[in-house]
Amino acid sequence: MSGAHGIDPESRGKVRDIYDLGERLLLVATDRISAFDVVLAEPIPHKGEVLTKLSLYWLDLLGEVVPNHLISADVADLPERLAPRADELAGRIMLVKKADVFPIECIVRGYLAGSGWAEYERSGTVCGMALPAGLRESSRLPQPMFTPSTKAEIGEHDENISIKRMFEIVGPEYGAALQEASVALYSRARDHAARRGIVIADTKFEFGLVDGEVTLIDEVLTPDSSRFWPAAGYEPGHGQPSLDKQHVRDWLEDSGWDKKPPAPPLPPEIVAKTSATYIQAYESITGRAFEPERG
Repeated sequence: MSGAHGIDPESRGKVRDIYDLGERLLLVATDRISAFDVVLAEPIPHKGEVLTKLSLYWLDLLGEVVPNHLISADVADLPERLAPRADELAGRIMLVKKADVFPIECIVRGYLAGSGWAEYERSGTVCGMALPAGLRESSRLPQPMFTPSTKAEIGEHDENISIKRMFEIVGPEYGAALQEASVALYSRARDHAARRGIVIADTKFEFGLVDGEVTLIDEVLTPDSSRFWPAAGYEPGHGQPSLDKQHVRDWLEDSGWDKKPPAPPLPPEIVAKTSATYIQAYESITGRAFEPERG
């Protein structure tokens, strides 16, 4: 979507195009998908809209927990230079306040899955923190675990760090605020999703400073940043089907890919399944039918 009408974003993330509007930023969620920190060649239809609309849903629901950076999601508020792209960008934009971003991925784990389960099997720990013996894959943890990581550049891998190291990077006052906010947001979202029949196994948040205040930024509790499981079939002791990019991860793992760019092309059926899964996640959590802005 970038480059239409000769207008390019100032920067591109793995999924988002970012336009610098002076005191504000315009975030545009594309249909790009990344896995293992590599951006894949094939877009996932409607993915950008799902990310934006689900983030807006959560920002509204969680606004009383932590302030966020949202100004508007209405294309009527686009700057003049992007107005010709209003139809293309509808449902995909967030106009936000600029923030001094903390260089930390704030991960909260409520269940034992993924790399956390792999580490627990080896050493009885997750990110170096000891857990009780006898837990099984997908077990609910005794309490949510805050496990920060560094923020990697595109093509690089995030690196888990200790809470102590995070405090050294951002300072103890902000470190404590990030930890507290992350766990509070996760706990509120987990309970809400449970009422909708969804388990939020883990998620990651990002924060920045806006006018000196710790502020929630970027996407929130989407299939890109979270592991969602249908509660109806949840059973500890094995992996769970996920309403996220698990189809893509599983196919790439089975392909023998070495996880270095470029990734192998995704088959059409994996693209279609992933698109349907993103939409299912949105509809399950919000209780709303997904209505795409365009085709």
